[in-house]
Amino acid sequence: MVVYVVMGAFFITPLIAMFEFSTRGNGENAPRTLEAWASIFKTPDMVDAITASLQLAAITSIAMLILLLPTMVWVRLRLPRLNRIVEFICLLPLTVPAIALVVGLRPIYVWININVTDSILALAFAYVVLVLPYAYRSLDAGLAAIDIKTLSEAARSLGAGWLTVMWRVIVPNMSSAILNACLLSVALVLGEYTVANLLNFENLQVAIAYVGLVSAGTSVAVALASLVFAFVLLMVISFIGRRRTPSLAAAGTDPQYLTAGQRT
Repeated sequence: MVVYVVMGAFFITPLIAMFEFSTRGNGENAPRTLEAWASIFKTPDMVDAITASLQLAAITSIAMLILLLPTMVWVRLRLPRLNRIVEFICLLPLTVPAIALVVGLRPIYVWININVTDSILALAFAYVVLVLPYAYRSLDAGLAAIDIKTLSEAARSLGAGWLTVMWRVIVPNMSSAILNACLLSVALVLGEYTVANLLNFENLQVAIAYVGLVSAGTSVAVALASLVFAFVLLMVISFIGRRRTPSLAAAGTDPQYLTAGQRT
């Protein structure tokens, strides 16, 4: 119990300090005010940055799942010898510093800005690369927890196509791992600063840095709101991903768990 209290105080105390700072008045004895929080929605650049970051989080999560999940399933089923190679490729971004990654991506984004689009949503390509190591570990743990080969072969023997196997067999059996991978993607996108700043895009963290030059209270309020949003999202995902398994006693008394001999 003491450990939980100490760890809770360790995480909550900075949040309380951030809220205290963001509600200070202008004078020494001025009353507390929520002006910094209200100014979040009065700053057009901040609202646009928040909207863009949320859109990037959604696009990155979807693109990561579309790219990574079918690849990992196919490798496990058909090409198990490539499992280590895929793992190495997915973990490689962890070994490359962000500044070096931006140097390599900048010519690509210059071409994209000129020939395709100059929208900030193009950052999703870079964010998918950054999130690969974390998403891979989460999805790999989910796939290791189920007998994917038996499930897919059983579904295929009943006439299901590969798309049906993925959507109706594999995904429901590893929903917790998928939700965790999406949470990691959202957390990375909402907290990313280096790539967006060096590529001259204004996402949430870049906007917080700019606003902090003018109003420290507003920047702290936005940072606290993003942390609370990530925490709430984590709690929601933990409740959604929790599987309800019936107890042995209930399984023995509920008619739907009785065998044909027991029912008679």
